[in-house]
Amino acid sequence: MKFSGWVIRSKFITWIASVFFPVAAITLFPFVIVNPEFEDEVLVRHERIHIAQQMELLVVGFYLLYLWDWFKHLILTGRPYEAYRTIRFEQEAYDNQEAVGYLDNRQAFAWRKYT
Repeated sequence: MKFSGWVIRSKFITWIASVFFPVAAITLFPFVIVNPEFEDEVLVRHERIHIAQQMELLVVGFYLLYLWDWFKHLILTGRPYEAYRTIRFEQEAYDNQEAVGYLDNRQAFAWRKYT
């Protein structure tokens, strides 16, 4: 199995990350930080998809492209949550978070089909 991050449970960190809308979990490589009140396998799998994406783009590239997507759509829509849902990395994660074996079979750079 490939590296998929270390899970940290913290209400405080997820609360801090909830600047624009409520956050149940966040991935800050190499950590998946989850609010324990919302933790389940689907949420953790979603965040672990982000770990795979971050490794592909050497972490920094992921964050730059993530912010680019978010700001671009925020300017277009004026709605933070809608802009978040249009981020290519989030689209891949949401589309595949229910698939138990997704990370074992995921194609490299799978997020590119969402651009």
